[in-house]
Amino acid sequence: MPYAARHLAQPPSRDEVDRLPGATVVEFGTPWCGHCQRAQPLIEQALKDCADVAHIKVEDGPGQRLGRTFGIKLWPTLVFLKDGKEVARLVRPQTLQDVLDALPANRAPI
Repeated sequence: MPYAARHLAQPPSRDEVDRLPGATVVEFGTPWCGHCQRAQPLIEQALKDCADVAHIKVEDGPGQRLGRTFGIKLWPTLVFLKDGKEVARLVRPQTLQDVLDALPANRAPI
């Protein structure tokens, strides 16, 4: 099945994110952001064979609480979680290797 992630219509609460099991990437950005658009091929390529890694795209901006709880300042920001705990963060990825290196599945256990 081809990779296709879309921004959620309703983002999860911080409590829901903190309870996520396994490896998860929470991507903060917007569909119209140029930096986000340029990063999409890298993110898609890195995650296409990672069926065990959940990918949640959250549209961020004024009034969006989830991004504030993570202290998001720039888009896209990828927050890598393992069992709801942040293990890595990547702001405006430039290379495929940047994303691959940050994947929770590639990191040592906490």
